[in-house]
Amino acid sequence: MKHKFITIGEIMLRLTPPDYEKIRTATSFEARYGGSEANVALSLANLGVDASFFTVVPGNSLGKSAVRMMRSNDVNCDSVIYSTEEETPTHRLGTYYLETGYGIRPSKVVYDRKHSAFSEYDFNKTDVKKLLEGYTWLHLSGITPALGKSCSELILICLKTAKENGMTVSFDGNFRSTLWSWEEARDFCTLCLPYVDVLFGIEPYHIWKNENDHSAGDVKDDIPFQPDRDQQEKVFKAFVERYPNIKCIARHVRFAHSCSENSLSAYLWLNGKIYESKRLTFHILDRVGGGDAFVSGIIYALMNEYTPDDIVNFGVAASAVKHTIHGDGNITDDVSLIRHVMEMNFDIKR
Repeated sequence: MKHKFITIGEIMLRLTPPDYEKIRTATSFEARYGGSEANVALSLANLGVDASFFTVVPGNSLGKSAVRMMRSNDVNCDSVIYSTEEETPTHRLGTYYLETGYGIRPSKVVYDRKHSAFSEYDFNKTDVKKLLEGYTWLHLSGITPALGKSCSELILICLKTAKENGMTVSFDGNFRSTLWSWEEARDFCTLCLPYVDVLFGIEPYHIWKNENDHSAGDVKDDIPFQPDRDQQEKVFKAFVERYPNIKCIARHVRFAHSCSENSLSAYLWLNGKIYESKRLTFHILDRVGGGDAFVSGIIYALMNEYTPDDIVNFGVAASAVKHTIHGDGNITDDVSLIRHVMEMNFDIKR
């Protein structure tokens, strides 16, 4: 089946001091654009998927530049809204500053995204049924609903409409502590689970041990950040028993040896079984967007009906490759390159 993919979210301007410099001493910044959903659409489009992105940007040069970048990566942006000052009074593109870490010094992000055009826009006038018409796959994340009431309402309407249309729905919880609290995120993202086919990550969601007695805690409470196979399988089973509509769950596990060298592995739940990837170790050029590259790798492999082992390994390899690329998105357009990394074949390609 040839899929037609769409995702919805905010795109931001990213400003980064060059050469690992700190923000407080920087005299210049490198400008790029990114955002979780935008990164997924961009990565899939580069791999040849028919991918579209819906967002709202101010109808000014910054908004047009962000969309131009997406179009240059073969992402369909025909549904993008260029807002007026009447529609979004602050009329700005969200911005974030990235201070790139090195060695033992971690990276640091400073957000300046409040009152962005996306968060100020009234989505009640958006015809969601028309927006999703003709698409087979919808991807959403827990970032968008954290941006405001209109945004959270949009996400729930999109989820319900997608299921009515028989679309495949993927969802990445993607918790952002600067946007809302842990409990707020868990409360909302749990509402999304009945509509999800492909789930990324195991937080932020409520999977109570006892639905009638929440004081007993959550199934995930006892699970370490780097679980073993049996521990992860226990959590996956709890999700699908509570939400049988979920057909696939994927999560990556990060091992940070330093801020410049990490390892990644992943677990996949598919067709009632758990699969574990190889562990890849790599040096980091740019960590931002690594999780989104994992998501796009898994989606691509599912769309192309890879074997479960290849799906989980392709996702990890796609993420590892992204860590070697500047910017938020994985611009890799060579599937064979990701597969070579997946197979740990690092020889020169002639």
